[in-house]
Amino acid sequence: MWREIGHHLQRYIPADAAVLDLAAGSGNFIANVRAAERWASDLRDTSAEMPADVRFVCADGLALRDHAPLGHFDRVFMSNYLEHLRSPEAVVEQLAVVRDLLKVGGQVIILQPNIRLTGGRYWDFIDHHTPLTERSLEEAALTAGLEPVKTIVRFLPYTTKTRLPQAAWLVRLYLMFPPAWWILGKQTLFIAQRNK
Repeated sequence: MWREIGHHLQRYIPADAAVLDLAAGSGNFIANVRAAERWASDLRDTSAEMPADVRFVCADGLALRDHAPLGHFDRVFMSNYLEHLRSPEAVVEQLAVVRDLLKVGGQVIILQPNIRLTGGRYWDFIDHHTPLTERSLEEAALTAGLEPVKTIVRFLPYTTKTRLPQAAWLVRLYLMFPPAWWILGKQTLFIAQRNK
């Protein structure tokens, strides 16, 4: 599944980019995109699960200013992470940290469950703390000094924990057919840029 998602998102990642997968987990995203430099970070040491060329930083995302180079990255990616932070203030702070990690002109790419689309199912995961919509993502980005550049409100389904088949060819077909996003899409794709 992530091979297809990574291939689809590659359009937002230049080949010569330095890319950081923040809160990478086992590295499903970073393992499936091409970039000149591939970095990953997570609170847990998941470095053994990463491809050999990925530079791994074991750190809390909110503390990355102390563990990763500032003003270095062309792209920072986050997926299904911000809702785990304890407060809206923590979300803004995380985006401010990302802003400091990005080069001027660099972009953050966020895949985020959208509570407006999921409704009460947003809380089906015990570690979800902060509700977010595309509008609150935009407000948080602006507050953190990032300029929104693209929002696809309905992009991916909310969860992969479903009875629907997940074969690679079905994921590829889904991503190639945006009308399906309007039916199944409960996660928002949001991109914002550091302009100064």
